[in-house]
Amino acid sequence: MADINCPKPVKLFVGILSSDNTLLEEVENLLVNRLGKVDIRSEIFPFDFTEYYKKDMGSNISRQFLCFKELINPEELSTIKIWTNELEDEIKRNRKSDVARPINLDPGYLTHCNLILASAKDYYHRIHLQNGIYAEVTLFYQHEVFKNLPWTYPDFQTEEYKDFFLKVRALYAKDISNN
Repeated sequence: MADINCPKPVKLFVGILSSDNTLLEEVENLLVNRLGKVDIRSEIFPFDFTEYYKKDMGSNISRQFLCFKELINPEELSTIKIWTNELEDEIKRNRKSDVARPINLDPGYLTHCNLILASAKDYYHRIHLQNGIYAEVTLFYQHEVFKNLPWTYPDFQTEEYKDFFLKVRALYAKDISNN
């Protein structure tokens, strides 16, 4: 029987989807106020992998990832997802926009062995955390690369995303060794 140990802290990130790139900086400031300093951000990637968001978010959608300096307890993910959903609603209510959903926020975390995304949608490969929030392993790390699973979203399968998250993983390795 294995000993039960508390999980190590994890590297929090938030993926931001929007068709209005001017909103990215505004949203980053709101995220920083709650989640702390950003230590690495991705480039702004075009998000053209699906039509799923087009009706609510318009066309020419972009994605950017923000990773936060302070490591978190993985148990915080559900609370963070609930808060990011509330933030999306607040932005939708308070900001004039040509689209029904100006922003989509996808929090997750990275460990030495995987990348986890939070979701409010249940599915066969997701595990309920609490309060209607689920988690899924989206990528796993093996033999020095991130690898896909059958349900990995098409954008997370790209080398651009995987290269970025390899950089994040290297930062995480430094952070966890100093923790």
